[in-house]
Amino acid sequence: MTWAPERRTPLQVLRALESGPRGLLESEADARLARDGENVLPTRRTPSWPLRLVRSLRDPFTAVLASLAVVSALVAAWGTAAVIAVLVAVSCVLRAAGEYRADRSAAGLRELVATTATVVRRAGPDADPAPREIPVDQVVVGDVVRLGPGDLVPADLRLLRATGLTMHQAALTGESAPVRKHPADEPSPDGAGFDRPELCFQGSSVASGSGTGVVVATGADTRFATAYGGDGAVHGEAARGKVRGGDRRTTAFDRSVYGISWILIRFMLLTPPLVLMANAALRGRGLETLPFAVAVAVGLTPEMLPVIVTTALARGAATLARTHEVIVKRLPALHDLGAVDVVCVDKTGTLTQDRPVLDCALDASGAEDPDVLRWAAANSLWTLQLAEVPAADALDEALLDAAEQRLPGGLDALEHDPVAALPFDPVRRLSTAVVRTPDRLGSHTLIVKGAVEEVLERCALGAGERSRITALAAARADDGLRVLAVALGERPARTRAYTTADERGLTFVGLVGLRDATAETAAAALTALARSGVEVKVLTGDHPGTAARACRELGLAPGDVVTAERTDGLTDAALAELAARTTVFARCTPGQKARIVRVLRERGHVTGFLGDGVNDLPALRASDVGICPRDAVDVAREAADVVLAAKDLTSLDHAIAAGRRSGGTIASYLRITLSSNFGNVIAMLTAGLLLPFLPMLPAQVLVQNLCFDAAQLAFAYDRQDPAALRRPLRLRPREVLRFVTGFGLLNAAADLATFAVLAWAVRAGSDAEGQASFHTGWFTENLLTQALVMLLLRAGRGGRGPVPLAASALAATGLLLPLTPLGTALGMAALPAVYYPLVGVVLGLYAGGLGWWGRVRR
Repeated sequence: MTWAPERRTPLQVLRALESGPRGLLESEADARLARDGENVLPTRRTPSWPLRLVRSLRDPFTAVLASLAVVSALVAAWGTAAVIAVLVAVSCVLRAAGEYRADRSAAGLRELVATTATVVRRAGPDADPAPREIPVDQVVVGDVVRLGPGDLVPADLRLLRATGLTMHQAALTGESAPVRKHPADEPSPDGAGFDRPELCFQGSSVASGSGTGVVVATGADTRFATAYGGDGAVHGEAARGKVRGGDRRTTAFDRSVYGISWILIRFMLLTPPLVLMANAALRGRGLETLPFAVAVAVGLTPEMLPVIVTTALARGAATLARTHEVIVKRLPALHDLGAVDVVCVDKTGTLTQDRPVLDCALDASGAEDPDVLRWAAANSLWTLQLAEVPAADALDEALLDAAEQRLPGGLDALEHDPVAALPFDPVRRLSTAVVRTPDRLGSHTLIVKGAVEEVLERCALGAGERSRITALAAARADDGLRVLAVALGERPARTRAYTTADERGLTFVGLVGLRDATAETAAAALTALARSGVEVKVLTGDHPGTAARACRELGLAPGDVVTAERTDGLTDAALAELAARTTVFARCTPGQKARIVRVLRERGHVTGFLGDGVNDLPALRASDVGICPRDAVDVAREAADVVLAAKDLTSLDHAIAAGRRSGGTIASYLRITLSSNFGNVIAMLTAGLLLPFLPMLPAQVLVQNLCFDAAQLAFAYDRQDPAALRRPLRLRPREVLRFVTGFGLLNAAADLATFAVLAWAVRAGSDAEGQASFHTGWFTENLLTQALVMLLLRAGRGGRGPVPLAASALAATGLLLPLTPLGTALGMAALPAVYYPLVGVVLGLYAGGLGWWGRVRR
C-alpha cells in the first residue's frame, strides 16, 4: 500500500483507505494483513555459512593470524602456513557457529518484548468501536491508532485528532528537540519529508500529549524504510543506534576486553621483527628464522577469545531468560552487568508499585473534604477520556479508584458534561479539564490539577493565604506524600478552543495527598544488591520527602536528600564528589538524571540505570547498562539493554550474578591463556638466543598452540567460584597485564629449568637426534605446564567440570603425541625414562610457585 495523495483532507484519506473514525472491522483487518503482509521492515537476510566465515576474518586476532599465514607462505614455510591456516579455520568455524546460535537466541528473546500498539477496531458492522492492544506487526493500513506519552509510532499515520502532541524524531532526523504535531485539513505545501506536522512517522515516539491517527503506510512502504535505502538490516541498526543516543558510548566491555585485545595485537605485530633482529645480531641468522618468529607471534594470540566471549555471554543470556525472566537484548551488556558497582533507579514504578493510593483530600484549612476528591477525580476522568490517552496515569488511576470507593455513588457522582481537556505535560506540570455543569447553563468550569506551586501561581490568592497553603502542602510532602493541588475557574461558555492561557485567575479548592506503596520485592532486591557489593542511588522527580519515606520503608538509608537544582551550578568534578556520597537525588529532570549517571561513569564507576518512563530515556542512554521492567513505555524498552520481564525486582540481582559468571569465564580464559602464552614466548625468545639451534620447530610451536586452544574451549562451560560472585567484576587491562606478567615469568622460569633437565638428560647438541629430543622434551613440558595452569588458576576450584577434563586431555596429549606417527612427522623423538621424573620435579616446583604467587596476589 502506498501513501495517500498529500493534498487530501483527513476525511478524504479515510475514504480512500476505506476506513473511518470508528476503526476497521476485525475481518477487514485480517484480510488486509493477509494481502499486504505484516508491518515489519524488510528483514535482514540470514547470513549464509560462507558469509559468516568471511565475516569472522574481520576479528583483529583472526586477521593478524591470516596475515602471518600469508607471510609464511611467501617465504615458502609451508608447514607453518598450513598450521596457522588450520588455526584460522578452526577459530572462524567456531565463531560462526557461536554467532549463529547467539543470533537465534537473541531473536527469540526480542520476541518476548515485542512492542504493541493501541488500535480501534470493531467486531462487527453494528458493534461499538473498542481499543485493543495488538503487536505492532499486526497493524494494517486503515487502522485507527491511539497514541500516548512514551508510545512508539507503529507505522506512518495521518493525524485525525491531537491534544498537546509532540514527537521525538531523533531516530529519523537526528534532531533532539521534540516536534509539535497537529491535524490539518489543508497540508502546507511547504511541508516536506519528516517536517509535515499532520504526519507521524514510524521510528518516532510520543514526547507529550496524545493523538489519534489513521495508518497510511506500513512495513517497507513507510518513510522510515524508504529514507534509509531499503536494507532492513540497516534500518534496524540505525534505529537502535539512534535510540541509544547516536554513536553509542564506550561501555565497560569495550574498555576491558577490547582494550586488552589491542594491547596484545601490538605485541604480536612487534614480535616477528624483534626476533629477526635479535637472531641476526647475536646468531647471524637471516630470514630462515622468520617461520620461528611468526610461530612465536602466533603463540601470543588468544585465538579462542571471540569464541569464548560469544559462547559465555549467549549461554548466560539464555539461562537468565529461562530461569529468571531477564531478557538481555545486547550480549555485551551481560558482561557490563557483572561489572556494575552502582545502580541508579527511578523510584516510581521500580521501588514502588505502579499505582499510588490516596491518603488524604484536604480543603484550604487542612480539613478532610470529599469535594476536593470529587473535583480531582473529575479532572482525571475527563482529561483521560477527552485526550484519548490509551492508559491512565498512575496518579489519575489512584484518584479514580478512591472516588469509586469513597464517594457516594462512586464515579457516577461526577455528573458533568465534558467540553475539552489540556493533558498533563512535564513542562507546565498540570492538567486541565473543561466541563459543563447541567444546572449552570452558559458557563464552563475549568478543573485544574497539578503541582502545588504551579496551581497556586495560577490562583487569585493573597500572599499570606498562598504562604499558608504552601506550608500545609510542604508539611504533607515532608511526611512522604505526593501532594497535588486542585483549583477551579468559571468561564463563559464558548466554542473556540481552550489553551494554557486560560489557566489563570483560578479559585483554590484543596489538596490531595497520595502515598506510594512499595513494590513487594523491592526491599529484598535492595538487600541482595548491597550484599553483592552494588551501591544503589535513587534519582527521582518526586519531592524529597516522598523519596526519603519510600527509601526508609525499604530499608535504604536516604541520608541527606539532595534536590537536583542544587547540582546545576556544580562542575562535573564537584557533582561527581557529591554523587559519590549521596543516596537520593530528588526533583530531577531527565537531563539531570543523565548528568548524574554520566559523572559517575567518568569517575570510574560502571553504572546501571533502572527506569520505565519517557523521562528516563536520557539516563538509560548515559549508563553502561540501561535496564527497564517489561511494562515500561515502548520507547524505554527499545532503549534498554536489559528487560526485567518478571515483576520480581530480585531478578536484577540474578542478572548481575549471571553477568559476573560470564565475566569470570572470560577473565579466567584471559588470565590463564595469556599467562601461559607469555611465559612460553619469553622462554622461546631466550632459548632462541642462547641455543645454537631453534628451541622448537615452527610447526611444533603451532601444533602445541592448537592443542592448547582446543582445551581452552572448556572455559566457556566452566563453573565459577562462588566467591567471585560477591563483588563487581572488572577486567582492567593494566591489572590483567600485571597478573599475566607475574605468572608468565614463573612459567618462563619452569621452561628454562626444563632446558637444564634436557641438556643433562638427552645431551642436546648440534646433532639432529639431540635437537629432536630437545624439541620433544620441551613440547611435552609446555603442554604439561599449560594443563597445570588451567587447573590452578581457574576461578572454579573444584575438581569436577569440563576444565579438569580438558586439562587431563591436554596433559595426555603432551605425553603421548610424541610417540605417535604424527609426532614422528613433526620431527619428535622418544624421550629417555630419566626425563619424566626430572620434569615432574620441575612441575612440582612450578605448582608450588603458582600457589605462592596466587596467595601473594590475593
